[in-house]
Amino acid sequence: MAKTVQALLEDVRLLGEEQFQIVEAVRALVRKTVKPVSEEVKYGGILFVSDVQFGGVFAYREHVSVEFSHGAKIVDEGRHLEGGGKGRRHIKLRAVGDITAKKLAAYLPQALEAARGDA
Repeated sequence: MAKTVQALLEDVRLLGEEQFQIVEAVRALVRKTVKPVSEEVKYGGILFVSDVQFGGVFAYREHVSVEFSHGAKIVDEGRHLEGGGKGRRHIKLRAVGDITAKKLAAYLPQALEAARGDA
């Protein structure tokens, strides 16, 4: 049976309150920035879908990672994207303030456009 977003959030909260707050802040930013958007639980995280799946948020013990499926196509002026693979890139968040400091909001529309380009 597929896990619900709420059940996954309960698991994230067990990792730590900081991770939970970061995940919730990322979700709120995505809902504010990308419309329409829906969420689905897959691969141990929450994936974001607008007409295509364009990214997701994953909580780990030491950080939260915002993953972009086609992140290699994103213009990374702030140099916050990590990863060197063929397509995916991610931004590591260790505190809620990193969301603003790493300008996550600027990456979201680019991530969606990059995913649409491959759809």
